[in-house]
Amino acid sequence: MRKEQLTDALVKQMEYEKETATFKKFGFDDKDAYRRDTTVDKSNIWRTPFVRDSDKILHCPFYSRYADKTQVYSLWKNDDITRRFLHVQFVSRIARTIGGALNLNQELIESIALGHDIGHPAFAHSGEKYLDELYRAHTGRRFLHNIHSVRVLDKIYSCNLTLQTLDGIAAHNGEIELEEYYPAKLSGFEEFDDIMEKCAQDRNFANKIAPSTLEGAVVKISDIIAYLGRDRQDAIISKTVTANDFYNEDIGSLNSEIINNLMVNIIENSYGKPYIKMDKKHFQALKESKKDNYEKIYNHAANDARLDVTVKPMMADIYGQLLEDLRLQKTYSPIFTRHINYVKALRNPPKTPYEKNEPNQIIVDFIASMTDDYFIELHKYMFPNADYPVVYRGYFDD
Repeated sequence: MRKEQLTDALVKQMEYEKETATFKKFGFDDKDAYRRDTTVDKSNIWRTPFVRDSDKILHCPFYSRYADKTQVYSLWKNDDITRRFLHVQFVSRIARTIGGALNLNQELIESIALGHDIGHPAFAHSGEKYLDELYRAHTGRRFLHNIHSVRVLDKIYSCNLTLQTLDGIAAHNGEIELEEYYPAKLSGFEEFDDIMEKCAQDRNFANKIAPSTLEGAVVKISDIIAYLGRDRQDAIISKTVTANDFYNEDIGSLNSEIINNLMVNIIENSYGKPYIKMDKKHFQALKESKKDNYEKIYNHAANDARLDVTVKPMMADIYGQLLEDLRLQKTYSPIFTRHINYVKALRNPPKTPYEKNEPNQIIVDFIASMTDDYFIELHKYMFPNADYPVVYRGYFDD
């Protein structure tokens, strides 16, 4: 399929407005960035507010754990299959490209993109589903990776990020697609905290929240663009589907075609506008391609039954034992030695000691922080006599 190009008229307009600095400015202004604690983290000419946010996220202890968290395919020994760390980079690059063309705040885009999945548990969406079921059964509350990403950066490690970065992370939910994205009004941290609490109680409410900036909207759509074609590449590498299983004449089937054609269409329809938009043809093609991914990858090829008979009961084991250890104050348990003490040693001084959090929340924090391998090793350590058939597919397995 031919890769689309921006129209000559728009290219000329963009070139002229860039040269003369006459483009419309809808990007978020650095001077309006706002933090919980305004007495620290002062910006300057070379470390602007969102540069500081990106630095804080990069140096958050949980950031390095992106590298061994499954994106879609779990229990595979294959370095060519995407891990969450690489997905985050793809989202950042796509969003910055779109944002740069639209004269948006690229530093805000990067900070949102870098942090958007930091709260995602191991084992992809299966891991999130299992953890949500356990948390809900014990407390009635929901576990949502986007809301937990905010918790990691705002509560567990108290990074003092800007409201705009946290809001973009919370509202990134890449499962919800829209033809147009208009920024939602957000008055401040009090309203934001109220929204986060409502999300923890009601998944339907959480699915409807929208970012308050165009930058957040760009990351939201870029998350879908980033995984749509790349997940197909991984499915082909895993030999669970073939390249011939996918085709959409309006945006293509290859990762490079999908990324290029959707970026071009978004820029063409959003430049100089106070919203982010695709035309109807491309939006419908995106929806159809995403549905295709669900039918052929997420609900079939990557819906690995091995996880239901291994990871799911293992997570229940870990959750139950750690919760008991915490309630009985067994300070030699991993919940203390590997999590609470770890968090306390690295965390900024909190108003309330971390160990005073609700016990289930502490357990969820720990499990969500784990990589795939960490989780399996912890279960082996805690339950040495358990016999779950954890089998990896190796490099040379058919």
